[in-house]
Amino acid sequence: MALRVLFALLPVLSCGFLGWGTMLRLAVVTRKPRDWWLLAVNCALTVAWIALIGADPTPDTDGWQGNTGAFGIIITGFLTCVYFLVADIRHYGARAAAPTAPWYPAQPAPYVPPQQQARPAYGYPPAQQHTPIPTPTPAPAPAPATPPRIGQVRAELDELSELLRKQTPHPHPNPQANPNTPGNEGEGPAR
Repeated sequence: MALRVLFALLPVLSCGFLGWGTMLRLAVVTRKPRDWWLLAVNCALTVAWIALIGADPTPDTDGWQGNTGAFGIIITGFLTCVYFLVADIRHYGARAAAPTAPWYPAQPAPYVPPQQQARPAYGYPPAQQHTPIPTPTPAPAPAPATPPRIGQVRAELDELSELLRKQTPHPHPNPQANPNTPGNEGEGPAR
């Protein structure tokens, strides 16, 4: 980020005279032929503007050649600065987005060399490799018994339902057998 700012300000702070340095950095970083051509054009324009300023015959260089050369070198420096920022941001933005593109191949896994067996020290016989004795596998643990609280609640519910079955007579045992039983008032015989 700091280099981007430095190279963007280089043509502005040097009044366009060092715009070639900015273009050189851009051409080296992007490696695009277009940027190398623009570097050559920038160098040629800088030399042409300086030659035009030097060709001014007036003692204060305030003739049309001096003014045109000064104006041209400032405009070239400004355009160099703008182009550098746009191209540099695009270049790094494209590099950051490239791995996430669906058509971009996945990066290969880094090479990991195979692990080598440790050799015995010089002069000593190799150590005998012992195969481990298989240990018997422990039997699976029995399923946990139901917690006592659940068993207690089940017993209480069973007891309650048994008690309710014994105490409560059914309200309509058989309405056709005895139409005058309590709870059937106002009902006539079944049709």
